Amino acid sequence: MDEQEQIEAAQRGSLGAYNDLVRAYEQRVFNLCYRMLGDRESAADATQEAFFSAYQALDRFRGGSFKAWLLRIATNACYDQLRRRQRRPVQSLDQMLTDEQHPFDPPSTDRTGDPEDRLLQLELSREIQQALNTLPEDQRLVIVLADIQGLSYEEISEVTRTSLGTVKSRISRGRVKLRDSLLGRGELLRSKARPSP
Repeated sequence: MDEQEQIEAAQRGSLGAYNDLVRAYEQRVFNLCYRMLGDRESAADATQEAFFSAYQALDRFRGGSFKAWLLRIATNACYDQLRRRQRRPVQSLDQMLTDEQHPFDPPSTDRTGDPEDRLLQLELSREIQQALNTLPEDQRLVIVLADIQGLSYEEISEVTRTSLGTVKSRISRGRVKLRDSLLGRGELLRSKARPSP
């Protein structure tokens, strides 16, 4: 079945078709939530919430980009998590980095490489996430959608329900802030670019 057929089958009540859609999009939704929220546990919660909400609202999906519709729901789940954080304090990322019971280990596709390269990759990933966390939520969202998820400006406009001009402006401002933040942490970034002795 192609995606449209899966959507239609899921709308008719096929749990198997919906599970196929979940499998097709779960990594993309998790990655969005992880980059927006900064930790795996919150991202997993938001991902589960997003797919549950999407399942409940599936009969209201009227066509267009299913990916954009689903990522919009995931974005709302992230915003809900961020609002809950403001109402009650949570453990900081810095504290988690030094907490041996809850080590920080972002997702990685390379678990077999050189240990030194793996450590540098983990450190770089940590630095990028910390830099992303310094961005305002609206800029963080469009940066994640554009530069990590690879969505077009039009798709981002659909996900965020903002004009194309606003999307471009937020991406531009967010990239400048992200660049400045990462340049302030430059030693790690320079070490990745340095040739091996």
